[in-house]
Amino acid sequence: MVLWFRKSGGKPIYSFDVRGRSFNKALQWSDPGAFGPRAYFVTVARPAALTLSSVQLDDEGTYRCRVDFKNSPTRNFQIRLIVIVPPHQMLLYDKSGGDISGVFGPVEEGSALVLICEVRGGKPEPVVSWLIDGTPATQYIGEKTDTHVVVNRLELQHVRRGDLNKTFKCRAGNTHLVPPQEKAVRLEMNLAPLSVSLLNRPQKLLAGATTTLRCVAEGSRPPAEVTWYKDNRSFEKNEVSDHSNETWTVSTLVFTPTPEDHGLIVKCVAVNVALPSKSIDDQLKLNVVYSPLVSLTLGSTLNPHDIKEGDDVYFECNVKANPREHRITWYHNDRQVTQNMTSGIILSTRSLVLQRVTRREAGQYSCRAANARGETSSETVLLRVQYAPVCGMSSPRVVGAALDESLQVRCSVNADPADVVFLWQFNNSGESFNVSPARYGTLNGSTSELRYTPASERDYGALTCRGTNSVGQQAQPCVFQIVPAARPSPPRNCTVSTGNNSNWIEDSIEEAIDYLVVKCVAGYDGGLPQLVVLEALDSHSGVLRLNITANETNGVVVFLVPLEVLWSGGKALRLTVHSKNDKGASDRIVIQALSYQDPERRTDGSQSLMSGMSSTAFWTIILTILFCTSCALVTILFIRKKRARATCKQQTQELQLNSDGRQYVVAYTLKPPKQAQPDILNPQPDGNSLDCGVDAVKNGTFHTSESDSREQASISDKMSTSSSTMANKLVTISTSTLSRREHLIAEEIPGPESCV
Repeated sequence: MVLWFRKSGGKPIYSFDVRGRSFNKALQWSDPGAFGPRAYFVTVARPAALTLSSVQLDDEGTYRCRVDFKNSPTRNFQIRLIVIVPPHQMLLYDKSGGDISGVFGPVEEGSALVLICEVRGGKPEPVVSWLIDGTPATQYIGEKTDTHVVVNRLELQHVRRGDLNKTFKCRAGNTHLVPPQEKAVRLEMNLAPLSVSLLNRPQKLLAGATTTLRCVAEGSRPPAEVTWYKDNRSFEKNEVSDHSNETWTVSTLVFTPTPEDHGLIVKCVAVNVALPSKSIDDQLKLNVVYSPLVSLTLGSTLNPHDIKEGDDVYFECNVKANPREHRITWYHNDRQVTQNMTSGIILSTRSLVLQRVTRREAGQYSCRAANARGETSSETVLLRVQYAPVCGMSSPRVVGAALDESLQVRCSVNADPADVVFLWQFNNSGESFNVSPARYGTLNGSTSELRYTPASERDYGALTCRGTNSVGQQAQPCVFQIVPAARPSPPRNCTVSTGNNSNWIEDSIEEAIDYLVVKCVAGYDGGLPQLVVLEALDSHSGVLRLNITANETNGVVVFLVPLEVLWSGGKALRLTVHSKNDKGASDRIVIQALSYQDPERRTDGSQSLMSGMSSTAFWTIILTILFCTSCALVTILFIRKKRARATCKQQTQELQLNSDGRQYVVAYTLKPPKQAQPDILNPQPDGNSLDCGVDAVKNGTFHTSESDSREQASISDKMSTSSSTMANKLVTISTSTLSRREHLIAEEIPGPESCV
């Protein structure tokens, strides 16, 4: 039997009885007031032991083991049980008493650090110490408040950047039987950025071109915030992008510099938001190159609304450029202004001086500046030069009028200001007087209209108008010559010839003949300037195909009529001319009818025109036909002469002849007599004779124009000598030439209406 006793007590607290039993059937008993179920005697172990679980502080003391043997004396063993109680609570807090756990801080670099570790309980009294990153610290102070609490205070006077993320551990232990208790915190710090720099520092920036700048900030915790400034104004957020990690921040600025940015400072500022007073920056002075910025102003001492003829004017060209401009030019109404000291034009570096300006100097002025980047023009500045009225139309001007015809004579002047007072005067060879103001009025500030009706020959003369404004009176009046006038007479003596190039014999007729040349002698103009109009009308439909207007030169009018216009469509065209002036138009006179007959449509394709006859025989037949036709026309005209009375009416007769499957057309023209001319002008010296047609016919015979005759003879000669390989081409030339409608003229046909 084994019995356990506590201290000096006489009653056992545990027994193990194997009397009369085997070991595995031993009786075990534990005093509920002592160990209770926490104790169990183990006999398997050597030596056997009383196992006690969940040891408590009350279990500490001296125990005696008594073993009773069956055949041996009783033995006693004494054991001292010492119960060690580890600390049961450990607290960490800062100097303000706030509990800390896990992370302490953040604290600012250079500040003091105070950590307090408080350990409660423990038997024997625990030993408390500090470890920094596993290394025992010496900067702590141990304290003891009572028998159950131990306090240890760790103080660092200045926290350095290197203390970031260090682990501060408080350890408390009073036995080697169990590991000591520990509690650790990691130090977090707020660190100001150590450096900030611009990675790329461009020497030049181009205005209007996108530019990228990068700024790197290092050493800040948490990562620094980077802000961009231009001339102390921050950029928009959409122009900046940032990337960062625990040690650095990269900020990218994308912007488009303008000329106004030249010389400004761009700063990259890095700051820890927790330490706003410790920001650092890097900066760049912008060198922006750009084309000149040009503005033009009138001299500051000038009143732009009070400049008159004879005043001195100057302009100032304000230029801002990088690089500096190397040329400044001046323009007046988009025409360059050059220095002319004699004319009073003086150019200096950035000024233009105009001495004694006239109205011709008025208008739009601009200046242009050029540098290595390009040339720029300023906005235009209007120079207004006030001046007395001047005639705004060609003067003198001829105005034709019949007796008792109401006229509205309009006088326009140029003036600034345009508020003009007019004075009309009339004079002829016998008298001169002012026109009553009731006869005229002002349409607008610078135009006056006079109502005038010539009632007799004395009313034909010169009307003058003179304007006056606030600057002065018009020096030279506007003159209107009032003359008797009527419709013009039609042109006469019109001739038609072909214009061609020098290589026509080697080309087809379509390529050789380019145009028709129509020349006419201008008729009487009716006392007014006239224009001569040539028209080409389709003979069948009457559609106008061509309209040309020309002025007379020395009494002659010349028209160039493109053949491709006349011959397009292959239909006959009728050419007419007439004159017109302000009083109306003359009668239309038919010059010539033309048609183009395609030779391929007139043959069976089996042989050419020349295959059945020689060139000489061909032209003999053609000329014979023309002669016979002319005789017939003279007879017809002679019969019709009695039907004409005052004028020749416009008629066109055509004769079609067929030969070898081809058609040839001959046309003639009748023209009217000249109209009576006004009595105030001398009549033409040709009396009652009438000139009509293309060219004058000698000895009463008919002929075509001289150029056409030469052309036909030349073609005939060349066709007779050409080789067989040129036969087809020459046939085309002959056919095209003969397909035109020849104009036949008679000059000496008896009778007063001898117009053909």
